[in-house]
Amino acid sequence: MKVLIVEDDYDISSNLSLFLKENNYQVDTASCLKEINLSNNYDALILDITLPDGNGLDYYEKEISKINLPTIFLTAKDDEETIVKSLELGADDYVTKPFHAKELLLRLNKIILHQEKNTIIKVKDITLNLDKMTVYKNNTEIKLTNLELKILLLLFTNLNKVVTREMIIDNIWQWTGNDVNDNTVTVYLKRIREKLQTDIIVTLKGIGYRIDSDER
Repeated sequence: MKVLIVEDDYDISSNLSLFLKENNYQVDTASCLKEINLSNNYDALILDITLPDGNGLDYYEKEISKINLPTIFLTAKDDEETIVKSLELGADDYVTKPFHAKELLLRLNKIILHQEKNTIIKVKDITLNLDKMTVYKNNTEIKLTNLELKILLLLFTNLNKVVTREMIIDNIWQWTGNDVNDNTVTVYLKRIREKLQTDIIVTLKGIGYRIDSDER
């Protein structure tokens, strides 16, 4: 998957680029609007709103909205008007600075899956519907708490990849603002497994967890 990051802050751009490359994305960067080259057939765009030579929202409306390019806005603004306008224009998501790269990766994985029409992910007898955010075992819906669902989504959007315990701890902190420890992760995964009543979640002792796709 090929992603373009348009961000004038060098530290943000370089760190995010490195992180995405480590997670199997091809990445190009641009520091302003005039450096954007859309002929490179990107799978997704990460676009800062405030740039040296223009406004990301205006550029999206004039250029990006005309093509089918999933877009996540980066913004230092968290006011309701900016957020609503970005979504009304058709953007897929937004992230407010400062942000965690792992959170952005999760959002990016999710919109890529939507773009590929993979809004329903099935592994063995468990099905996750990304549009409705529901989980089924065969034809029976599994009731998960909001946090359990987010942890399962993290695993499903990283199929065939190890999701470390540290990554889960970091995400729980981002989602809830609560500090959690290693034992908390164990408890949540135990609850999820008990509700799913299946063996799709593989444990890598001392490292983390993984769900393998049926096609692997």
